[in-house]
Formats: sequence, structure tokens, C-alpha cells
Amino acid sequence: MIEAGSRARTQPPPPAVVFEALTQPDRDPARPWLRLLDDEQRPQILEAANPRLVVWSSLWPRRPDAQVRFELSSDGGAGTLLHWKLLVAEPLPDPSLLGHLRKRLNELINADLRYSFGQ
Repeated sequence: MIEAGSRARTQPPPPAVVFEALTQPDRDPARPWLRLLDDEQRPQILEAANPRLVVWSSLWPRRPDAQVRFELSSDGGAGTLLHWKLLVAEPLPDPSLLGHLRKRLNELINADLRYSFGQ
């Protein structure tokens, strides 16, 4: 698999809480965050090591080979440094699709998930 994109940002809660949100996105119906588009599907958990690692299957039926790897660590305080990586098999998606995949992951993780924690 080739790393086709990545980003690391902090999330306000500790790693165990972020891990739970990534592995159980519907855990709190009052705070939904995994809102998928019409061209996306719910990911499956391929690997999980609480509270440091989560690997999702592809969100995109047109790229079923894709995986999203989340690495979680302390941010040095009470929060989490969450690093996501988009992994794909060769050939790489065309630049337009690749930009869309990266943008969607960034929206889901660094906007929607973050906002679900109140930030």
C-alpha cells in the first residue's frame, strides 16, 4: 500500500475517547459525526489496538482497496494527537479523485469529529 495522504491534528479528548469514537461512530446519537456522502460507504474496522491504532476499510466503493490508518497518541496534555493516513494500492487515483478523498477525510476527522467533541 502507498501512502496517498496524511494529516496530524489534535483532538480535545484523551486517546481512549477518540479511539472509541473511531471504532463506534454511532456511540452517542446526540453527537453524530460520521455523515457519509452518496458515493461513500460505512467503513469496517480492519485492525484496532486500544487506544493507539485504528484501521478502517475503504469509505469509497470505487476505491475498495483504500484503507485509512489512524495513529493516536497523547498531545502532551489532556488531548490526543490524531494522525490519519490514506493508504491505496497502485495505481494511485487520478489527481482529482485523490484530492476529493483527502478532503473528505480531513472534513470527517478534523472538522466533524472535532466538532462532535465541542470544538
